[in-house]
Amino acid sequence: MVVDAVEEKREIIGRYRRLLRKAKPVLKDGDAKLIKKAFTLALEAHKNMRRKSGEPFIFHPLSVAEICVEEIGLGTTSIVSALIHDVVEDTDIELEDIERMFGRKIARIVDGLTKIRGVFEYGTSAQAENFRKMLFTLSEDVRVILIKLADRLHNMRTLESMPRQKQLKVASETIYLYAPLAHRLGLNAIKTELEDLYLRFTDAPVYHDIAQKIDESRTSRNKFIKQFIHPIKEELDKLKVDYEIKGRPKSIFSIYNKMRKQNIPFEEVFDLFAIRIIVDTPLEHEKSYCWQVYSIVTDFYTPNPDRLRDWISTPKANGYESLHTTVMAKNGQWVEVQIRTKRMDEIAEKGYAAHWKYKDSAATHESNLEKWLIRVRETLERQDLSALEFVDDFRGNLFNEEVFVFTPKGDLKTLPKGATALDFAFDIHTDVGAKCIGAKVNQRLVPINHVLKNGDQIEILTSAKQKPNEDWLRFVVSPKAKSKIKEVLKEDKKLVAEEGKEILLRKLRHLKLEPNPHVMEQLRAYFNVNTQFELNFRVGKGLIAPADVKRFAENRNQPTSRSEREAPEREREKEKIKPTSDDTLLIGEDMDVVEYKLAKCCTPIPGDEVFGFVTVNEGIKIHRTNCTNAPELLANHGNRVIKAKWTSQHEVAFLTGLKVVGTDRVGLINDVSRIISEELKVNMSSLAFRTDHGIFDGEIMLYVNDTRHLDLLISKLEKVEGVVNVSRFDSRVADSANK
Repeated sequence: MVVDAVEEKREIIGRYRRLLRKAKPVLKDGDAKLIKKAFTLALEAHKNMRRKSGEPFIFHPLSVAEICVEEIGLGTTSIVSALIHDVVEDTDIELEDIERMFGRKIARIVDGLTKIRGVFEYGTSAQAENFRKMLFTLSEDVRVILIKLADRLHNMRTLESMPRQKQLKVASETIYLYAPLAHRLGLNAIKTELEDLYLRFTDAPVYHDIAQKIDESRTSRNKFIKQFIHPIKEELDKLKVDYEIKGRPKSIFSIYNKMRKQNIPFEEVFDLFAIRIIVDTPLEHEKSYCWQVYSIVTDFYTPNPDRLRDWISTPKANGYESLHTTVMAKNGQWVEVQIRTKRMDEIAEKGYAAHWKYKDSAATHESNLEKWLIRVRETLERQDLSALEFVDDFRGNLFNEEVFVFTPKGDLKTLPKGATALDFAFDIHTDVGAKCIGAKVNQRLVPINHVLKNGDQIEILTSAKQKPNEDWLRFVVSPKAKSKIKEVLKEDKKLVAEEGKEILLRKLRHLKLEPNPHVMEQLRAYFNVNTQFELNFRVGKGLIAPADVKRFAENRNQPTSRSEREAPEREREKEKIKPTSDDTLLIGEDMDVVEYKLAKCCTPIPGDEVFGFVTVNEGIKIHRTNCTNAPELLANHGNRVIKAKWTSQHEVAFLTGLKVVGTDRVGLINDVSRIISEELKVNMSSLAFRTDHGIFDGEIMLYVNDTRHLDLLISKLEKVEGVVNVSRFDSRVADSANK
């Protein structure tokens, strides 16, 4: 690649000047000098580095700084940190140098953005460890996360030039952690773009198909919006306030989600867009003006009473305020109308950073985010969590939906949707939760697993004899309740394991066996447990009796571990799963033909885009890139993901599932099975049809050669009289990823 050095230098300076222009409104005395110092350092540090696209590396920190200013609304400290966020990780410059040049605050932010170096033990996750490290800095300075989100957004925007496996890993981390995090910090515009980019890189055909259909419907959509808002505008003009009306389509990812969850085609997604009315009013009049606008809208269009959402009186936990209603238009179409003020709109789009702009006037709303940060800090303070457990707990703190409930004295509490009386008890205090035996909800006695609804008033009943048990973890949903219950159970488990250890050592001495690492490893293999703690616990619980240990001693030199005993059977299973003819799946960097298993959770077939995942004890499993388990596997265990690609292949059958929905009639099942068996010569594994008042839906498990074969079958079935929709579904069997 030939590089024009002069042109490149001109482009770098041009981008730097553009950054300064955009930052100008937030700059104070001396800030431009500090930014120049950071830019000069980054330019020098990265001078010989290029991105995968071939561009000079400095383009990346400049773009991240620009996103911080323009799309998040951050100031000088963040611009400087963004410009130098990669120098410690990628060059010889040390953190001490950064502190000396820019001060401790910026050094802490850069440290939070720098990945941990070194080798991680097997079974841990480098990705999870780095995420935890970054969040530790969050408890001191939320800007670490905001800059990280800007960094991730730019990486996603430029993901095209990355190798396929890297694309999958980065996109999955994004949907698993960073998009929910952007949502939680109220960065709606960034969350939406991250979700759309995730879909673009994991399921390109679906992404482009939806994007094209949105584009095709733009003209008719704009015409409809114009007609819809015409009568409203006349009345709004009488309010004598500045206002803006815009119609915006739903994001590609949210349309895709709706299609997938409801199993419907694009044409049946009715709320493809929302109309937003934004009024510019002083803070003290916001509420009354928003309700006046609501009144105007509902004078012309009938509202759906079940779809009114008042997030002005009780804002969402991420600070989101708005009034949402769904009304029936004159053409019989439901339309969502969002009513908010200019301040609310800015906070909805730019989130946390916008809060600071309105800090003095809207301190009450900001406290919701502060409460969330306190919960994050509580999670961070728990030292006993592994990085993966921590990430799991943290994701639990990123709930989209909330339920608003009250204490007996009328204090408002916000809990995750689906929260129970026990969640509420733990939210009051750990001791109240641990001793909770029931509750009174709206004066009615209910059990601890009673699910709370908006507006419920709850009084907790306790008993000194009550104690948490494993069963509680099945129905609590709040991270605080889960972590406190686990803490108590862990302590109990430790005591049992200590007792078990004593019993085991006594028995081994009695059997004249030295409890050295080799013997302990044989014991763990014999009883098929992964850790010594688990072995001790099972002995303490009585699940492994002294007689079982004696049997181990008698047979320990024979192949008695379960994995060895089951080896021949597993080989037979593999034979069943693996095609007997020419293999079609090439795996790894060298694209070799190696042993694998097809994951039951997404039942891949030739033609699907797939990846390989190295499991702990079941070898390589093949998943579809759009498998529901894929984001978690790729986000937490990227180092165990390997390339996998189908080559062209015929005459080998793979099991997959089809869902058929339509109107019932005599002979319909016969017609469906005739097309499958006679016309296309496809073997069926199972066929289940249900009918209810003239509507039928059926699930068929059948063997196909590849995705083309499957598409042909779907198009034939859709032509059968009465059939409304045919779609592929993933297996209902939850596949153990053996992480």
